[in-house]
Amino acid sequence: MEETRTPGVAVGLLQDGEEQLAGFGVTSIENPLDVTPGTLFQVGSITKTFTATAAMRLVERGSLDLDAPIRTYLPELRLADEDVAARVAMRHLLTHTGGWTGDYFDDLGAGDDALARMVEAIDVLPQLTPLGEVWSYNNAGFYLAGRIIERITKQTFEQAVQDLVLDPLGLENTFFFADDVMTRRFCVGHLRGEEDRPAVARPWSIGRAAHPAGGLSSTVGDLLRYARFHMSDGEGVLSRASLDEMQREQFPVGASFDAVGLTWMRSQFGKRLALGHGGGTNGQISIFAYVPEEHFAYAVLTNYQRGGEVIAAVERVVGLAPPERKPIEVPAEEYLGRYTSTVFDAELRRENGGLSLIHISNGGFPRKDSPPMPSPPPMHVAFYAADRLFVTDGPFKNEVAEFLRAPDGSIAWFRVGGRIMSRD
Repeated sequence: MEETRTPGVAVGLLQDGEEQLAGFGVTSIENPLDVTPGTLFQVGSITKTFTATAAMRLVERGSLDLDAPIRTYLPELRLADEDVAARVAMRHLLTHTGGWTGDYFDDLGAGDDALARMVEAIDVLPQLTPLGEVWSYNNAGFYLAGRIIERITKQTFEQAVQDLVLDPLGLENTFFFADDVMTRRFCVGHLRGEEDRPAVARPWSIGRAAHPAGGLSSTVGDLLRYARFHMSDGEGVLSRASLDEMQREQFPVGASFDAVGLTWMRSQFGKRLALGHGGGTNGQISIFAYVPEEHFAYAVLTNYQRGGEVIAAVERVVGLAPPERKPIEVPAEEYLGRYTSTVFDAELRRENGGLSLIHISNGGFPRKDSPPMPSPPPMHVAFYAADRLFVTDGPFKNEVAEFLRAPDGSIAWFRVGGRIMSRD
């Protein structure tokens, strides 16, 4: 494929107060424009940190208590488990410890009632783990968080975030709505097509009801401005104490990250503590992270399903890549088999004398009736510690997965991509 028709990437680095920004590739292989540092990408779940930042502004105003039952603000809340519905609090949502199935997506229209309708729809999601006891990535929890923000502010979620976060921080190139994005240079996503060539991903929008979990589009420049804020004294928008509360360890995680703060994923690299968040939409992959003690930050935005390879390369350059892991011998028989979740399954099996992890897409993103996306090729994996696997080569090299055990010592869950999966 011609170089000028390669999907794009934008990279931003902040170090010693100076920014370096660059763009490469094109916005779309069908209608190519050069990617520039000012090109808009969907940043996906990085949006969750904006949702949490807005929530902390409400905490400082005395309008929100992170530990009060959600029914204080949404008395009509219904969940599959009534006891959980009565006790769940905003802190559970912002730390992914609600315990119910988290990957539920649907387009419930572009009206101001989209988020309220989504909250009504998730009452059927099964409770997988006890409230507050297991970390499992939960998009559906952020629909609830966004709806609470709407109820408290008496605004739409998007307007509340605009007033509470985007405008006060001067983020002039960060938007929720396609009507705002499409008047500027922006990217479309790309999936693996035939012969592993990129193909334009459709639909572009993830749907308004999912905005609190992943609806923003932004630029690397705006994300670095956002990083400066979270490493600052709060700039009169939030107190340093509130920023510290967002960044401190709230719940231990395991293999994927050391711990989670209020949406921030905490990872220790020797003496360096990095806080960040990734994002993935339909064919767009991103990462954003900062090291507070060094006042260092980086953002990598890509518009290809294989964007993780570019992200991994940047992380190696900045010294924030996972450590090289060495395989160890572990009897694998008890681990083999298929494990299921909502949008994808995973199968661990023996192949050619080694172990392979097979990713099976089930569909359901970005709409509940969306067909399965192309699955990646089988990944060669090995154990590097008890109950922990890593990918040994290929585009997902060093990605990790782990088995969680029940009190009786049996395997309770397989956690892949941050999601817990049950044995089929």
